[in-house]
Amino acid sequence: MSTRIYPDSIASPFDPPPQSFSDREERTIELRGYDGLDEELEALVEMYDSFDPADRAQGIPPGREDRIREWLENILGEDCHNVIAWDGDEVAGHATLVPDGDAYELAIFVHQTYQRAGIGTKLIKSLLGYGRENGVEKVWLTVERWNRAAVGLYQSVGFETSDSESFELEMTIRLAESA
Repeated sequence: MSTRIYPDSIASPFDPPPQSFSDREERTIELRGYDGLDEELEALVEMYDSFDPADRAQGIPPGREDRIREWLENILGEDCHNVIAWDGDEVAGHATLVPDGDAYELAIFVHQTYQRAGIGTKLIKSLLGYGRENGVEKVWLTVERWNRAAVGLYQSVGFETSDSESFELEMTIRLAESA
């Protein structure tokens, strides 16, 4: 059992995938849950392989293809929940919920060519809707405190700071009452 502090109130509902929308660049972006198809895996590997090293945080995503594949094998497992943002056949972003005790840890990545277009906000909300739909009650994440764009995104979705005693902020959200 974690000592992590979660808000008492349950977050507003989020729409789960599938959904589509036009981003700020007028691209049609589709949000879909990960189905385990080889094409999806290869498209994710391609996105992460071309990920700008400056956008890596806390050592992820890994930088080499073999490590990317190993990392994806862990976060695409059956007990994880994943949503992919697609621009046609190209992955624009990916978000995951990974089980951690009585909660799930969230990680989100938007490829640098798609950042600041509203994709991250839609992607995280869709992932939280997908998680809630699949029984996820509590979610947490860490973010580097100087990453103001990410902190603002998480706060706008409903995350609250639960620990700020290091160079990272820990933020939490409650999606449902504990069973």
